[in-house]
Amino acid sequence: MTDPEAKSIAERQLCGLVSTMAHQIAEHVRDRAATLGITAAQATALRELTGPMTMRELADRMNCEPSNATFIVDKLENQALIERRPHPTDRRARQLSLTPEGAAMRERLLGLLAVDSPVAGLTQDEQGTLQRLLQQAMTHH
Repeated sequence: MTDPEAKSIAERQLCGLVSTMAHQIAEHVRDRAATLGITAAQATALRELTGPMTMRELADRMNCEPSNATFIVDKLENQALIERRPHPTDRRARQLSLTPEGAAMRERLLGLLAVDSPVAGLTQDEQGTLQRLLQQAMTHH
């Protein structure tokens, strides 16, 4: 086997593992969200809303287009889980904030996501190492 061929096989196997893990994580989020009566996208928005932020910031954290985030936020706002408030320093912008019900839902969600997570078999140090390696791989792309 040639060196380029060996590298190709190793890369294919690694990409397969990353893809499989991404699917497992997505399924985990989807299953946990369903128990709360929300979609996986809504669960992702709640998980990422760690404090007041703009729609653009939330979309960046969710790795989606702002128009998609707006659709998701509209649904969460209709459920009284998120509210839009005036931005404290930019009068043209709005900030998203969790309502008390949204904060309670987020806490329940985080608890559910922690149970049997696809990365639960890794120690915190191993999770940190995996995160650093994935970030390093993405920055060299």
